[in-house]
This record gives sequence, structure tokens and C-alpha cells, in this order.
Amino acid sequence: MNGELPRSDEIISAADVQAALDRMAIQINARLTGRHPLVITVMNGGQIFAGQLLPRLTFALDCSYVHVRRYGNNTSGGELVWITGPHEPVRGRTVLLLDDILDEGRTLATIRARLLEQGATEVLLAAFALKERGQTAAITADFIGVRVPNRFVFGFGMDIAGAWRNLPSIRALRETQD
Repeated sequence: MNGELPRSDEIISAADVQAALDRMAIQINARLTGRHPLVITVMNGGQIFAGQLLPRLTFALDCSYVHVRRYGNNTSGGELVWITGPHEPVRGRTVLLLDDILDEGRTLATIRARLLEQGATEVLLAAFALKERGQTAAITADFIGVRVPNRFVFGFGMDIAGAWRNLPSIRALRETQD
């Protein structure tokens, strides 16, 4: 990428992103207050979502992360590569797993299964964006911020060729690049 914003359409405004974060925080607070969960962020995509959601949560929590990769700099997923984490024990804990997008769900299903194998008593999933693919994903989210169309999306943690995670809104590539 040369730093130029790709031909795309804003599909979720920055204001709507913030409103979705507020809604998610209310739901998560209602479910987890008094439970002291371990919150695990999926890197790199989940870091912006986590950074803006965590200050909205009103209960004690511990933080960790996992780093896995399926996409790299591609626009379609490949094999899952487990890089690191989590760095806190999960045995006997309620875990809240945070990620930027739930698409096919294979990555999140694999992470959830591993956390349960490591002894987590419960793994709840918060995905900021849910891609409306017309097919059932491998896993369902307990908390969803926004729904996005079945297009390649980026911004608010999601990247395109490694760039534009820092956008405060969410954009979708145009169907045809003129």
C-alpha cells in the first residue's frame, strides 16, 4: 500500500462505532459484573477494539492476549498459525475473548477450543463486527458491535494489506475498482 486510501465506501461512521462500543459495554457489564474475568484480545485486529472497550467496563478484570494469524497481507484466510499466548493461566476462569471481526469463525472457534482445553470454565466471545455472509459461521458471538456486509472491510482494527487499522470508522472496498 502506498498510503493512499483504497477505493472504498464508509459503511460504519466513527460516531456509530462509538455508539456500538457503548451498547456492547452495557451488555458485557450486565453479564460479567462481579465475576473478575480474564479478557483476552486477539492480536493484532482486536487491539483497537479492546483499547476502546476496556475503559467502558466497570468490573475488575485481568488482561492477556493471543496472537494468531490466518490472513497475513492477503484478503482471504489461510491456515491458522499460533504465534503466542495467552500469558495468564485460564484454568478455572471465565474468559472474555475480544476480536475485531467474526467472519467464517474458524480462527475464533480454534482459539475458544484451545482455551477450554486449557481449563477455562467459560469462554465468551465479543466480536466488534459480524460479517453477514449468508452462511453459518463456525462459532457465534455472545456480544456483537455492528454488522457489516459480505465485502472486504477495514478500519477500526481491521486492516487491508497491513494498513488502515487506525481508521475510527469502518470502510468496505468497492465491488469494482474504477
